[in-house]
Amino acid sequence: MMKNVEEIKFAIKQNILIDRLELEDITAEEIEDNAPLFGEGLGLDSVEALDVVAGLEAEFGVKLHGMNQEAIRKHFYSVETLSQFVSEQLSAVAN
Repeated sequence: MMKNVEEIKFAIKQNILIDRLELEDITAEEIEDNAPLFGEGLGLDSVEALDVVAGLEAEFGVKLHGMNQEAIRKHFYSVETLSQFVSEQLSAVAN
């Protein structure tokens, strides 16, 4: 069944950012949709970025290989941009 963007956001926050990256001092509700994932905001590093990619593949079956750096930076900016990307990928696969 197709997930809506809100469900995707929650799965990214809970299953990938909190559970997979073991961010113990924050809840899904505290992660702002538009806060940057890297640098300011959540402050993830490049190793955690790879974990997020692996998490997206495991959670949603979304593949990122062949994507250029600029596209990755754009999609990985925040939970909001990431969930929109996942939603587009899922609907492309469904059609």
